[in-house]
Amino acid sequence: MICYKIDRNGDAPAYLQLYRFLRKDITEGVYRLGDRLPSKRALAVDTGVSIITVQHALELLSDEGYAVPKNRSGYYVSYRSDTLFSPPDDKAETEPVAEPSDEFTDEDASRRIEEFPFSSYMTTMRKTLSKYQEAILVRSPNAGVPELREALAAYLARSRGMAVMPDQIVIGSGAEYLYSLIVQMLGREELYAIEQPSYEQIERVYKANGASIDPLTMGRDGILSSELMRTKAKILHITPFHSYPTGVTADASKRHEYITWAKQRGATIVEDDVDSEFTLSTKTEDTVFSLEPKKTVIYMNTFSRTMYPSMRIGYMVLPQDRRDELISKIDFYSCTVPVYDQYVLAEFITSGDFERHINRVRRRSRRG
Repeated sequence: MICYKIDRNGDAPAYLQLYRFLRKDITEGVYRLGDRLPSKRALAVDTGVSIITVQHALELLSDEGYAVPKNRSGYYVSYRSDTLFSPPDDKAETEPVAEPSDEFTDEDASRRIEEFPFSSYMTTMRKTLSKYQEAILVRSPNAGVPELREALAAYLARSRGMAVMPDQIVIGSGAEYLYSLIVQMLGREELYAIEQPSYEQIERVYKANGASIDPLTMGRDGILSSELMRTKAKILHITPFHSYPTGVTADASKRHEYITWAKQRGATIVEDDVDSEFTLSTKTEDTVFSLEPKKTVIYMNTFSRTMYPSMRIGYMVLPQDRRDELISKIDFYSCTVPVYDQYVLAEFITSGDFERHINRVRRRSRRG
């Protein structure tokens, strides 16, 4: 059995370290589709951690689609590295998705507003006025104030395992505004592939900016492989976590498949990661960006659901090796988010209040 060394002084907890070791070996083919993973007892003895810690790591692998448990038999690899080239599995690949539903209702919005920590946020607002004073009257840099971009870079490293520099981050007033910037960066002459069905504003904003759209049919785990093979698009817009309105979450195999497809085509993926913080898993799903952060993926997210509906602040993270090329296409646009709002959000994130709020909501949701 492969030996995994757990760093007891490391930043990541033991279960997460073990999860990452196993995930790496699965994606690199050390353990192949259908292979049985080492038993909980064997992993516990080998790593020197408790069986409960091992169980947690294996459950995370199962949550994300890398492995499946079999009763009284253990965990078996379910990750497929060759999905794009394989004939579709009639059940898993072509079975239609559930009927579209209203994923985020007025009741959901009201509940999240009730859960929002107003007292902490008001304290942060007062602190921001006192700390920054006349600085809130100064025009924002085009990509957003450094304090917010630094806070977001640190938050993404802690919460999503994304190692990014602050200068890769661009702040804007919500998802729709960022969609328009994406067209400016990637070109309106390109064909944009989107999920079908998908959040209607994606298609509307792209078309309003002169782009052509190719809708790709969704299956139970994400966009059908046959649709990825069919399209001539060079940009793929995906919502891999809880896609609206189907509620589909792309599993690990599908997320890697998106990367494979993009690398073969020289294409760009736009990863729209809205609402992913509220996963019911004890760990948020791996982002597609974290699988290939240098060239392939533009990551974007917004605070309108994690904070409150009227907060029109979103951000995108540009791939490391293309940052200068892409930013040069939009660096003449002024930042559309008021400076004061940016400073308040930066302070709210840096203080830890934002993550405490997210964790409270997730715990309540898991309790039902």
